[in-house]
Amino acid sequence: MGDLGDKKGIGNPVDPNLGDKKGIGNLDDPKMPYDYSQREYGTVPLDTRRAPFQWVSEVGYKNVHRIVARGYDTTELVEEGYGLCDILFVDFQSRIPLVEEEQMLNYIMILALEDGLSGPAAMSRMVARTKTFLTQACGAAVLAFGHAYGAYSSFGNMLIDYMARAEEEGKDLAEMAELLVAENLSADHLGVSDLMLTDPAARRMLARAEKLGVAGKHIEFIKHIVAAAKKASAREVDIDMLGAIGATMMDLGFTPEATWAILAVTRSFGAGAHYIEEVERENFTHLGQTLTPQEDYDGPADRPVPPLSQRDKHAQPAQTFTLDDWKKAFEERKKVHGSGFAIIEEIEDPSKKTGTKSVGKKLH
Repeated sequence: MGDLGDKKGIGNPVDPNLGDKKGIGNLDDPKMPYDYSQREYGTVPLDTRRAPFQWVSEVGYKNVHRIVARGYDTTELVEEGYGLCDILFVDFQSRIPLVEEEQMLNYIMILALEDGLSGPAAMSRMVARTKTFLTQACGAAVLAFGHAYGAYSSFGNMLIDYMARAEEEGKDLAEMAELLVAENLSADHLGVSDLMLTDPAARRMLARAEKLGVAGKHIEFIKHIVAAAKKASAREVDIDMLGAIGATMMDLGFTPEATWAILAVTRSFGAGAHYIEEVERENFTHLGQTLTPQEDYDGPADRPVPPLSQRDKHAQPAQTFTLDDWKKAFEERKKVHGSGFAIIEEIEDPSKKTGTKSVGKKLH
């Protein structure tokens, strides 16, 4: 901490017990716009020229009498018979949905709640084994949703961008779907893949949306995308759950980000059950307990540690001095798994939508 006493016999003009701060680091630098030693300690009067910080929300408020969401008393909503899906429309869209819209969202959330031992459940179980709270495990499950698994944000914003381009360029959705596929056929968030060739769940979801009368332009667009992808792909593909859920949620009026939030939290309910089962059926894991045998290792063979006196004979510099040497070194470094050299991250302006264009894209 250093000596906070009066170093120069002057003392602190605000609090003499704190001493003179001059001489500490650059606090007495003449370039400083103020005299640091004259700054007040403790509570100071509010600066009435500046607006005080205050949360302001149009989503909801709460007092001792009620909780209100978008103007609706939530107790009155449930007493009237409105359900969870209705309240999601109220919270995210500030409206009471049609019965058919509520039924469609309920359909989606039931299918999204459980997915077996996929990423969210696995993450929940791994956290459970360290003897944590259930809420921590459910939080870990939500973190499984990214730009590949559950990529509702990337998928939805892709549709928004290309539909806007169709309008600007005077193309119909079928033409724009072919362009989208040509530019994104290998994208993790295309919504079309070989994952659902024998499982009819994704196709049934679109059929249900059409039966309920809630299918709109986004479902129309994804159907054109599926048709274009089938023509362009060298392997058999069809709509998957990302494409079906993403397009249907957008036709229900939810943004890609709202869809991301609703479906990730929905999956966390199922992850909570996986946490409980893991705690009930398995033992906790302690620090140092998990072994990783050599049979599961494929790195460099065991080798002796060179003496420090011979370090120069074994050390390899990071720098290169010609383009050819740099390229050769870069290609070799890409072979070292875990170094990050085989990964490229493409970052867009964070003020635009979700910001991340792709994460973990492999270099070829």
